[in-house]
Amino acid sequence: MPQRHLDRLSSTDASFLHQEGPTSHMHIGGVLVFDGPPPDITQYLDHVRSRLHLVPRYRQKLTTPPLETGRPLWVDDPDFNLEYHVRQTALPGPGTEEQLFLLAARIASQPLDRAKPLWENWLVEGLEGDRFALISKTHHALVDGVSGVDLATVLLDLEPSAAPRPDDLEPWRPRPEPSSVELVAAGVRGLAGAAVGLLERTVSAAAQPARSLGVLRDAAEGVGEIVWAGLNPAPETPLNVEIGPHRRYVVVRHRLDDYKAVKNALGGTVNDVLLTVVSGALARWLHSRGVRTEGLEMRALVPVSVRTEAQRGTLGNQLAAMRGPLPVYIHDPVARLEFVRRAMDGLKESKQAVGAATLAAVNNLAPPTVLAQASRLQFSTRLFNLLVTNIPGPQFPLYLLGRRLEDLFPLAFLPKNHALAVAVMSYNGAIDYGLLADYDALPDIDVIADGIDASLRELLEAAPRSARPTAASEPPARSSPTSNDSARNGDSDRILPTAGGRPKRGPAADMRAKRGRGSQTSRKGQSD
Repeated sequence: MPQRHLDRLSSTDASFLHQEGPTSHMHIGGVLVFDGPPPDITQYLDHVRSRLHLVPRYRQKLTTPPLETGRPLWVDDPDFNLEYHVRQTALPGPGTEEQLFLLAARIASQPLDRAKPLWENWLVEGLEGDRFALISKTHHALVDGVSGVDLATVLLDLEPSAAPRPDDLEPWRPRPEPSSVELVAAGVRGLAGAAVGLLERTVSAAAQPARSLGVLRDAAEGVGEIVWAGLNPAPETPLNVEIGPHRRYVVVRHRLDDYKAVKNALGGTVNDVLLTVVSGALARWLHSRGVRTEGLEMRALVPVSVRTEAQRGTLGNQLAAMRGPLPVYIHDPVARLEFVRRAMDGLKESKQAVGAATLAAVNNLAPPTVLAQASRLQFSTRLFNLLVTNIPGPQFPLYLLGRRLEDLFPLAFLPKNHALAVAVMSYNGAIDYGLLADYDALPDIDVIADGIDASLRELLEAAPRSARPTAASEPPARSSPTSNDSARNGDSDRILPTAGGRPKRGPAADMRAKRGRGSQTSRKGQSD
């Protein structure tokens, strides 16, 4: 689908605008760590500029029809300035990963300017180990996680040598800002288009009554299940408190092979193993706070992409939400995985996703005020305790101007009264966690991060020995001047309590060692 001037936001995209407040910022992003020296900022700006024609939405801003007669529209920004959106900064010495993630937390704590295109990109120099980073930040109304992975191919290449720039690229010329009459007309066209789409589906249903009856039954059951979920609220936990605007951000590195080994040995999917690992980590954190977990089943909002192959590469949100179980009361890791597997299988067989898609289609016809109320219901604290999202990424290396992408850490968002969001990204054999938390509510976020390591280690130890991945003998990873090499928030003046050193053995330690060996091999090849 082309990204055009005067495109109308979908109901799902608009809901992220309605949900945004002074303390709940609805942008997502990532921290991308590259091996090698940073490119010159002028070179990087030219690189971005040469690819922007592939994503016209990144030169567009929001505008709202008069008197809120329709949902917001995307219009070309006549004052678009690439230097405003692409920013350069540097870490102070020694340039640790802790300092990088502290910077990412600070950037995530600031809302995007609604008067401009809703994205920022930070080129971060000075990262120890001859590395640099990019921190991306994009409003969720513009892009969802899976679409964002596709957009990475705009700036990243499959080979160390960048693709040649097009010679016939014409200068970008924004369309004039629309008048009030044009805005109203565009809103009406969007509403009419939604109505025509609904009419076409109705006509198709009349032509295929047997098939349509089944679709209608599934949709009705799905809406009913969503209503039932709303009548059965999530339990009260220390995660569901009033939050502020400031954030903490920590990461965990794992290997995708470890998750595959667990699911092959014990059953389920990689996503089931991931939810089980998060459940175990949350149980440890609750126990550290003296919270009893007997009979406590937390709920995670698990976004599910319904993006089709035909929609790959398009912007906007193609999401349905499922509420997955986090059985923190189950101590045995194998029993916990089995519970999660059965529950997720039940959700997949249920009609929750169908019901969410049906409500989104109906909301496409709703006026903005009604849509705002519906979106608040979707993010009600009553329905879930935290966001857990798993984004599949490319399983091959990517490059930026000849520099290899080593790590891709995702950044999620915190809805109102939700103090933690867990985002997971798989890339080139790795699984990288990004934990975003409210600064005041979770000063002990290290406990959750360490619990993720421990929870996966329990599952690996429970798997039959024949199914476990072989741990290769590898050199140590890059050393860090800090006492805690877990890439936690902070710098030389720590702002978080130390939760103890990271384990020398285990899935995360193996992943760090693999990174270190890869970097040494890369540098040896360059010196040759």
